[in-house]
Amino acid sequence: MAYPANYRYTKEHEWIDADGSAGSIGITDYAQDSLGDIVFVDLPKVGDAVEAGKTFGSVESVKAVSDLFAPVSGTVTAVNDALKDKPELINTDANTTWLIKVSLADAKQLDGLLGAADYEKFIAEETGH
Repeated sequence: MAYPANYRYTKEHEWIDADGSAGSIGITDYAQDSLGDIVFVDLPKVGDAVEAGKTFGSVESVKAVSDLFAPVSGTVTAVNDALKDKPELINTDANTTWLIKVSLADAKQLDGLLGAADYEKFIAEETGH
């Protein structure tokens, strides 16, 4: 699976597509594939604060419930309401299905995240492939 080169990634398998002081956050294709069929998504509300490295919600699949970790700190500006009725959209295209949009508290936090090549290398080391 190719990961978009303009995204930044966490070792907890979230991505952020940042543009200036705003960003969209989702989970990686690796994460959705590991989880299996996603049946429920618990997300924060618009106006909620998220903190880099801290949980901001969860994804429930037929296999398990997994916490979602914020790649950056900021304020939630939008929530993907389509996922309430169709959480399986994440399984269809994890690389473009955003969960929340945030205004970034500090864009420099992006520098501490993985680029696409480094994320792919991390997955290879984690899985042994």
